[in-house]
Amino acid sequence: MAQPQEPTFRQSVDLMFNRAVGLMDLSPGLEEKIRVCNSTYTVRFGVRLRGAIHTFTGYRSVHSEHMEPVKGGIRYATSVNQDEVEALAALMTYKCALVEAPFGGSKGGLCIDPREYQEHELELITRRFAYELIKRDLINPSQNVPAPDMGSGEREMAWIADQYARMHTTDINARACVTGKPLNAGGIAGRVEATGRGVQYALREFFRHKEDVAAANLEGKLDGKRVVVQGLGNVGYHAAHFLSAEDGAKVTGIIERDGGLWNDDGLDVEEVFQWIRANGGVTGCPAGRFVPEGAKLLEAECDILIPAAMEGVINLTNAANIKAPLIIEAANGPVTAGADEVLRQKGCVIIPDMYANAGGVTVSYFEWVKNLSHIRFGRMQRRQEEGRHQILIDELERLSSDKELGWTLSPGFKEKYLRGADELELVRSGLDDTMRIAYQSMREVWHSRQDVTDLRVAAYLVAIGKVAASYRAKGI
Repeated sequence: MAQPQEPTFRQSVDLMFNRAVGLMDLSPGLEEKIRVCNSTYTVRFGVRLRGAIHTFTGYRSVHSEHMEPVKGGIRYATSVNQDEVEALAALMTYKCALVEAPFGGSKGGLCIDPREYQEHELELITRRFAYELIKRDLINPSQNVPAPDMGSGEREMAWIADQYARMHTTDINARACVTGKPLNAGGIAGRVEATGRGVQYALREFFRHKEDVAAANLEGKLDGKRVVVQGLGNVGYHAAHFLSAEDGAKVTGIIERDGGLWNDDGLDVEEVFQWIRANGGVTGCPAGRFVPEGAKLLEAECDILIPAAMEGVINLTNAANIKAPLIIEAANGPVTAGADEVLRQKGCVIIPDMYANAGGVTVSYFEWVKNLSHIRFGRMQRRQEEGRHQILIDELERLSSDKELGWTLSPGFKEKYLRGADELELVRSGLDDTMRIAYQSMREVWHSRQDVTDLRVAAYLVAIGKVAASYRAKGI
């Protein structure tokens, strides 16, 4: 029997967009304007390495400029192609609109396996790629602001920021040309953990609503819930770590390139992560039972499934076998349009990618604002906040010294209350607030409209509505 035809990632995004706009009252012209990708720049550049010139292909796609600058990561992977970059740029448009980050959507990619190159070679490649984009204003603090993505990180962002500064020596806002930088290069506390932390905050908000939890045939809180994570990279690791260490969830399965690990009693996420860093995979890790065909663990019994790696891992070949009642898409596009339909018919609740992994762009927004304001968050108000708290503590201590009252301050209360919020705490607070408000905007549509049966369509409706409003305000 022939396998049903699976849509590409780009087609999946378009299909999901079409499902949403079919429920909206948009003019055909405005609908098309929002759907199409404005532009894609393809660059092929040479770099002299190991005594020869090597040619690399890179992309930078701009989906929507209803707000500027446009925002989106740069992916380093051999699978990068124009369709993928354009689909990811579209998702960025909707993601930014949903979480009220004032950006249009963009995305970049470089066809390269970074593991094949030494650090100094990667720097040469990255700087040349950045040069090609910068000279066309495809990297610019006010027009196009990249960030890390799969295969790239703080190091690459620091190189790009420095390359921009070399080419724009009088731009006082040069550091804002890219986000996801190291702290010592203009980065912000909490950016590395941001996407994984956002996944945690998204799940916390979901579990605050009993009606939504019941829709997924679950009950109670996050404590004790069995979790399977696919991909223990930056996003998957932080999500798994925070959920297990802070919320009492039990990570029973972890899936990596070379296989999977399973432990009914819960895996030590930190132990597995360090093993992967040292050995390149989970093979031989003593934390759990090794499963050679790791992808089979996507179909394992669990309460929450977190695909946190590549797109399309849940598709028509395995969707019918997925047993998790709740899926949260930590990666971009891990569930294809076909699989999405199968899972919805089974009653599975999917927290969609455009919301679930928006923690990264949210904290990138905070970093961009920090770079433009040229001051660390908390620097102006932290000590003043502590001073005001000290007045209250002094009064409480005076009262507690009255033996007739017979009460004292709880141990540790004074130290906790006196400490003003630092940058990391402010970033986490802003991210938590953003994830809560965005979820509430989705669930309001989900529960108030009979023609909306899932969170993904609700998310698209909210996001597309905001983009449409921006275009109308521009007179388009």
